[in-house]
Amino acid sequence: MDLYLGFVILEGLLALAVVGTNLLVCATLCLYRELRSVTNCLVACLALADLGVGALAIPFSVVLSLELTLCFYTCLFLACFPLVTTQFSILLLLLIAGVPRALSRLSPCSYAVHVRKGRVLGAVGLCWLLSLLIGLSPMMGWNHLGHYPYGGFLSKLHDDHLGRCSFTSVFAPEYLVYFIFFACTLLPLGALLGIYTDLFRLVRGHFLAQPLQAAKRRELHMARTLLLLLGIFCLCWIPLHVVYCVRLLCPGCRSYAALDRLAVLLSHLNSLANPLVYAMRKKDFGRALRSVLLRYVLCCSSAKPGRPQAR
Repeated sequence: MDLYLGFVILEGLLALAVVGTNLLVCATLCLYRELRSVTNCLVACLALADLGVGALAIPFSVVLSLELTLCFYTCLFLACFPLVTTQFSILLLLLIAGVPRALSRLSPCSYAVHVRKGRVLGAVGLCWLLSLLIGLSPMMGWNHLGHYPYGGFLSKLHDDHLGRCSFTSVFAPEYLVYFIFFACTLLPLGALLGIYTDLFRLVRGHFLAQPLQAAKRRELHMARTLLLLLGIFCLCWIPLHVVYCVRLLCPGCRSYAALDRLAVLLSHLNSLANPLVYAMRKKDFGRALRSVLLRYVLCCSSAKPGRPQAR
């Protein structure tokens, strides 16, 4: 009980921190028009997804950990929502890194010609749609007419199930490992790693050929920042997927509740780390964020909203 109470308290504090920090990111971009670059707008979309984690996914996780008696589809929705936000974060990281890099390789002016805010918003909408389809796929036609359309691959529950609700009681280990981890997580992360490897190879070639230009320095700095976000995502989420893999490959192995809850906490910590890392790496964004915090949250009248210089 003490362990569970500590888990609930930490989750509650983390949820408050995630909501507050990501609201601050969105407010900063609303107040500072000069910061509304395409990349920063995509980061704001990532902050909105993290806001959903703090406001909904973390409370849902606490409810699932209680193993309450709930009807099947209520339990199913509580378990599916975190999959939606996680998948959107992965696809958005892929969009931030991949689309500009692919277009810029076509011709030097391709980025300015093709990357418009309307198209970017359309791409973000497509990411949301794909995330909803992937995360909520278990709710679409599941248990239709009393049988499993997926052959029992996704769930171990029945139509009239009214019992203890938990994340592992809704999803079979095969679904979490083969579909969510291998297909929907590792493949996009592998593509991201390939994109960054190609970028650093190109920048290294330019650096060896001639001194690095200011534009290339900014591009390299942004690439390092996004690579750091990718590394933190892997650090926060891989342990939880390792737990699922162990359960699938070694069903007789002993499980430890403390390790399971630590892995869940670590996965939620990613939503707090994203805005903090971006603010520390982007000096202009960090100064604007600090100014908004001091002026509008802490009510320090001496903090004046300056005009951050673009990097």
